[in-house]
Amino acid sequence: MNFKKNDTNKTLLYGFHAVREAWLNPDRTIEQLFLTDHSAKNFEAVLSEAKAKGLRRPPPSHVDKKKLDKTLPTGAVHQGLGLITSDLPEQDIHDFARRAELSGKSVLVMLDQVTDPHNVGAIIRSACAFGADGIIMQKKHAPTLDGVLAKTACGAVEHVPVAYETNLSRALESLKEAGYFVYGLDERGEKTIDALRGDRPEKIVLVLGAEGPGIRHLVRENCDELMKLPTTGEISSLNVSNAAAVALFCCQS
Repeated sequence: MNFKKNDTNKTLLYGFHAVREAWLNPDRTIEQLFLTDHSAKNFEAVLSEAKAKGLRRPPPSHVDKKKLDKTLPTGAVHQGLGLITSDLPEQDIHDFARRAELSGKSVLVMLDQVTDPHNVGAIIRSACAFGADGIIMQKKHAPTLDGVLAKTACGAVEHVPVAYETNLSRALESLKEAGYFVYGLDERGEKTIDALRGDRPEKIVLVLGAEGPGIRHLVRENCDELMKLPTTGEISSLNVSNAAAVALFCCQS
């Protein structure tokens, strides 16, 4: 049993929800599923569901929990499950724009150098919960969709497409040409994000920057409008993943 990612086209996932959603995702080609005896009982319904859907899946391998602890990354909360699978299909902003043409509306989230996998995973989970259509990150400064990120996202990486772009400023220019209106979440904004509730453009991009530096200058210049959170307490700042959840809630149709 080898959980080392020695193939760039393979993804390592662990944790019940991350493994469950990947196992049921027809876009995934599964290489190996590892279960402890305890987790196998809880996963039986998932195996049956995949079989009923006609998904081709390899037989699971049963492993000892201690061995799973040793072979997965240190501190991984795996819940007795590990999965080696193909990467998800690549996406780009043009895919998002084409889908928006068909639906007539779209909410995208751009993360400007938000690099912590816990934060990104939580944002993808919120994006899924509030119906966002995609996440955009920079190729050079973004975590991969596996491990702790996928575990934190609780399976949402299977449902919210992620596009990795080389230049975020140019990506915004292209999206604006496709009819998107760009809102940057920034404490210098004159309006609060809740002003968008029920009255906003059909296609929008929400831009969030890293904690501390915020949105970089060139990316901020490509925002059509800056908006801030409607905070009123003594501590007005939020973790970026919490800020994203609030903003996405306010942008629901």
